[in-house]
Amino acid sequence: MGRAFEVRKASMMKTGAAKAKLYSKFGKEIYMAAKNGGPNIEANTELKRLIERAKKNQVPGDVIARNIDKATSNAVDNYTFYRYEGFGPGGAQLIVDCLSDNVNRTVTEVRNCFTKTDGKLGVNGSVIHGFDHLAVVSVANVEEEDVLDALFTQDIDIDDVETEAEMTTIYAAAEQLHKVTQIIQDSFSEAELLHEEQTYLAQTLITLNEGEATAFEKLLNMLEDCEDVQRVYHNVKA
Repeated sequence: MGRAFEVRKASMMKTGAAKAKLYSKFGKEIYMAAKNGGPNIEANTELKRLIERAKKNQVPGDVIARNIDKATSNAVDNYTFYRYEGFGPGGAQLIVDCLSDNVNRTVTEVRNCFTKTDGKLGVNGSVIHGFDHLAVVSVANVEEEDVLDALFTQDIDIDDVETEAEMTTIYAAAEQLHKVTQIIQDSFSEAELLHEEQTYLAQTLITLNEGEATAFEKLLNMLEDCEDVQRVYHNVKA
């Protein structure tokens, strides 16, 4: 079948693995949100937000439903949130958020990712001070000025705003994510929410040289392959 087939096969396998990882990440979060806050989507804003994000990421409905059902059954699975901070190639700073049922496994795997790419884990607080915890909401079909007026009227503390082409992105305090999206949806029937999340954004970005960038990409890929890693934030300029 030749090299072209092997390349396509490898690509398909990689895509399949990436999808499985994505489904697993959302599955854990949906399960914990439903377990802690109840399965009623309208009464559980965290669960509702997760389901909306999952759908935008093309997570199948049966994956969502299965994890909600699991949370209301007698399942004893329990995941605990762990955060690790570390330094990667070229002085890159990373925050690694995990959901795990085995902390020893998790810390071992995360530490190995750093040590095998000439990085190291830091203590709690060694990195996070260089990041801002923000809500990021991107919306289309609404003028920036109109969005800002609606948000200011509701006393939303806006950190920054960017407009590119037809898309306006609002940066606000992380805890105001749901309120920001709700105000936009209630104020503008034509608004199309393109993106919404709580995230950590680096206050200063760094640029790596070619060798450092290669090692850093390897570090990110290794962390992505870790079963318990949910999200990785860093300060490296794309």
